[in-house]
Amino acid sequence: MPIRAADAGAARRVSPALAALWQRGTSFLGVPYAVMGGAMSWVSERNLVSAISNAGGFGVIACGSMPPALLEAEIAATQALTDRPFGVNLITMHPALDDLIAVCLRARVGHIVLAGGVPSGGAVRAVKDGGAKLVCFAPALVLARRLVRSGADALVIEGSEAGGHIGPVSLMVLAQEILPVVREVPVFVAGGLCRGDAIVGLLDMGAAGAQLGTMFAATTESIAHPNFKRAFFRAQARDALPSVQLDERFPVIPVRGLANAGTRRFIEHQAETLRRFQSGELNREQAQLSIEHFWAGALRRAVIEGDVELGSVMAGQSVGQVREEKPVTAVIAQLLDEAEALLATRGHARAPA
Repeated sequence: MPIRAADAGAARRVSPALAALWQRGTSFLGVPYAVMGGAMSWVSERNLVSAISNAGGFGVIACGSMPPALLEAEIAATQALTDRPFGVNLITMHPALDDLIAVCLRARVGHIVLAGGVPSGGAVRAVKDGGAKLVCFAPALVLARRLVRSGADALVIEGSEAGGHIGPVSLMVLAQEILPVVREVPVFVAGGLCRGDAIVGLLDMGAAGAQLGTMFAATTESIAHPNFKRAFFRAQARDALPSVQLDERFPVIPVRGLANAGTRRFIEHQAETLRRFQSGELNREQAQLSIEHFWAGALRRAVIEGDVELGSVMAGQSVGQVREEKPVTAVIAQLLDEAEALLATRGHARAPA
């Protein structure tokens, strides 16, 4: 029997002021609180996703490299744990993207997030013709406008403070660039967020809601290895660094994570690969593949196996605010308390608990 949101503490009412600020986001997502869970590979699976949705937020399954059959099973398992709305994040470069979209539509997933690149017209039409709402990531104003024209029903603007794969621009800059001018669709903000009062400030600027990943990765319901969570508890914001690229001829996709022995070895590996390329031992394609394959399986090693020295410990700069393992309900309650405390200073009455 699914656990209903009310049973998990999501019946708490928010003040009229907060309800009005994120009304566009809550209406779009169909949830009490416009708080989305970031899609984190190996972490954003049935347990965490259902917990976020049951707590009144909006969980998002990270499909990552899953094949269609595995995604189908994961959606079904999540639906067995919650009857609240949740979404699925699909990578646009996945070779079976069309089949993955079909899986989501058959399972009646109401919101599909297409990430990792500008989605094709065919993918956009498939989502919308299937009756789902389409959410896309917009790393710049020009792309935000293009995505809206192509049919995106909502956007996420994610700053470089976020964990995992990141763009080059901070959330505050993106917010100032995009929120005042993109009004056609709801825009959710992400990257480095860890306090409810900060979220209120972005709602004031026009955001419809917020997406958080790092704050949820170390919660009780997260299946991440205890070593992975403890790495978060020890870390400061300055420890979450983007991956380093040594030579522009061999691009490195920027990924933010905690500095460890693995990140130091990656720099050494790039230097050795460059030496082998310059000596003629490797051609350009071989050298690029060698660099790209360094981190293969490294996220799973950290999240599932607990190897936080050589694995990839993806984390956003908000990791400095993660000090203990808490239930998802406690994280969301803290965000609400902080948001309401700020609104109360403006003369708005707080909602009864």
